[in-house]
Amino acid sequence: MTFERIAVLGLGKVGLLAATLLHESGFEVTGVDVRRPNHDMPHAFLDTDVTSRRALAELLGEVDAVLSCLPYHRNVDVAECAHAAGIHYFDLTEDVPTTTRIRELADTATGVMIPQCGLAPGFVGIVASTQAETFEQCRSIRMRVGALPHHPTGLLAYAFNWSPEGVVNEYLNDCEVIEEGVHKWVSPMEWLETIYVAGTKLEAFTTSGGLGTMCETYLGRVDNIDYKTMRYPGHMQLMNFFFHELLMRERRELAGEILTHAKPPVDEDVVYVHVASEGIIDGQLKRLEFVRAFQPRDIAGRRRTAIAWTTAGSVASVIEMVRDGVIAGPGFVKQEEISFTDFRATANGARFAQTPP
Repeated sequence: MTFERIAVLGLGKVGLLAATLLHESGFEVTGVDVRRPNHDMPHAFLDTDVTSRRALAELLGEVDAVLSCLPYHRNVDVAECAHAAGIHYFDLTEDVPTTTRIRELADTATGVMIPQCGLAPGFVGIVASTQAETFEQCRSIRMRVGALPHHPTGLLAYAFNWSPEGVVNEYLNDCEVIEEGVHKWVSPMEWLETIYVAGTKLEAFTTSGGLGTMCETYLGRVDNIDYKTMRYPGHMQLMNFFFHELLMRERRELAGEILTHAKPPVDEDVVYVHVASEGIIDGQLKRLEFVRAFQPRDIAGRRRTAIAWTTAGSVASVIEMVRDGVIAGPGFVKQEEISFTDFRATANGARFAQTPP
């Protein structure tokens, strides 16, 4: 099932850039939001309220695919309408219940349904699975990602360049791991460790959602799998105080408002990625690492934040592969089923191997 027409829902920094990248990759793109962005767009635009199921169904009846860049709690409605319309579905969610519902829909889908196409889950799972398949026997997969201000200030040393709803969920929901061959759920903001990336000292701790479906795929094959978020040192202790001692875990929406008001987005950010796997190759124990510090870069005539272009570039690459028949459907596709070699061969995936000018 090939396609050309795609609707991109939600035109924030990531959605607007994803729509632009898809337009440049040859898709017929319609960007959709309740209000027109301030920036010029090279593609069509509709000011549609997609919280209306009727309006959403009408919109998706006119395209071949949809990419949801909406808050995670809107994605089930979009997925259900996409399923009913028989079109391809993509999103950026890290929310586990949302993905569970999409998998149920995918059992009877006529198009592909690929959630979790962002940075984590998404890109890091593609990298990690490619590492894992290199080993004759893989004993561990460790994935760490941090989207941070390049010039941090204050004790939190953070800026909310990503969805506050998503960040609060990651900090509070239980985390899936495999430990010593046992599938477990562990508490978030624990298992603290120190990591250095490009000479920068960072701390890493458990957060939810970043593994996607990795534990299901590798249970019985890999003894240890976990995902952690990276932050500047001291962040985890302060967030535990905020959520647990001040009981802000009971008021998630307010917590997101407070944190975003205190630490608004910045233009100069950095995305740290550290993916490491260990196992046996040719009878010897080896360690494979993918370690990067992605910076803002100029794309389509504008400076783009690191979190925007890495997230938008990742999902745009996956959508390219579906259009070109590299990823076949129908039904649910896991991120770890996608080849990193194929990913980098796309116009958008190639940016992950380039050194920014």
